[in-house]
Amino acid sequence: MSRALATNHDRTRHTLPASLDAARLPAHVAVIMDGNGRWARQRGLPRVMGHREGVEALKRTLRLCSDWGIGALTAYAFSTENWNRPGEEVTFLMTLFERVLARELEALEREQVRIRFLGDLEPLPSGLRQLIADATERTAANAGIHFNVCTNYGGRAELVRAARRLAARVATGELDPTQIDETLFAAELHTAGERDPDLLIRTSGEQRISNFLLWQLAYAELHITEVLWPDFDEAALEAALRDYQSRQRRFGGVEAILP
Repeated sequence: MSRALATNHDRTRHTLPASLDAARLPAHVAVIMDGNGRWARQRGLPRVMGHREGVEALKRTLRLCSDWGIGALTAYAFSTENWNRPGEEVTFLMTLFERVLARELEALEREQVRIRFLGDLEPLPSGLRQLIADATERTAANAGIHFNVCTNYGGRAELVRAARRLAARVATGELDPTQIDETLFAAELHTAGERDPDLLIRTSGEQRISNFLLWQLAYAELHITEVLWPDFDEAALEAALRDYQSRQRRFGGVEAILP
């Protein structure tokens, strides 16, 4: 099979494992894809090979989430802090984003995936920005899984941006400060219109959220796994979902609420 996303006609769908309850799956999963560099270093390979394998892990995870009935997947692909990496690595990542998006877009359309890129996209290379705009437009009406790719994204910057946008509306008299509530604030975030994640998965054993979805993760369940992102597979996702289904989600109340 091609390394590109397979279509409905040429791939076997992954049925939900018997260990999982279809009625208690998270509606939205977020992932911090950590460990690409360590995966490569353990094998004596350049870091860029870890990033290439990380793309394959993301495609695998998207397929599984789609097949298992999870409505949204949000991936932390490139943070505002990642610009501090060596220049050649940043250049490789930008080129990799372009190549993957150009190669996968038709398959994403066939699979009815709706893709959005969340973050400050202006500093990205012009060719990548054009591909992003095209992919967003072409998949906007798709009825399948929502696939959100956080690119040049930072949670603090997102909150500052939302505050500034609301302040501008107050300054013009369009909005009274007393009208500002959580709903209005959330509407100014990059994720506007998307349900908050129910589950955050972080790979490679790191136990922090690294400036990711600071507002949206307020009530998410956290699953930390030692698996390095390029090795994240069906068994690792199943383990994360089993962990999620073992939790009692009360949202500050007494009775558990699922999913």
